[in-house]
Amino acid sequence: MINLLPNLRRFALSLCRNPDIADDLVQITVERAFAARNHYDPATPLAAWTFRILRNAWIDMTRKTRNHGAQIPIDDMADGPSVDGRQVTEARLMLGSVEAAMAELPDQQREVMVLVCIEDMTYAEVAEILETPIGTVMSRLSRARINLAKMLGIE
Repeated sequence: MINLLPNLRRFALSLCRNPDIADDLVQITVERAFAARNHYDPATPLAAWTFRILRNAWIDMTRKTRNHGAQIPIDDMADGPSVDGRQVTEARLMLGSVEAAMAELPDQQREVMVLVCIEDMTYAEVAEILETPIGTVMSRLSRARINLAKMLGIE
């Protein structure tokens, strides 16, 4: 479980785009997983099980806070020291463009894109987490990639 914490936090950040809320989601996920450990099926990958718990926690949190108004996401995280240069600048600009474009994707497409492309999960694992057919995962990922490419001006 400890090894999954960075992955869970990344996924939580992709869902809520707020580090404080992401930390809360990870904590809720770990608490729920520990409380339901007797219901865990060892045939199911632990990552898939915990990612599904996290996603359900996010849905629960969203439903509860729907009437609390909009939350402002943190745009930039603190940057560490880096080497100046054209390549570093171009890479940062591209990363910023990709982050902005990812934020514009519909939630369902962004979820699939993060789980497959960043978390390196299989379509089957993502389908299990999102509780959707594999074909739906593949379709959402395809649309996400097309939309992302259009937003970034990549043909």
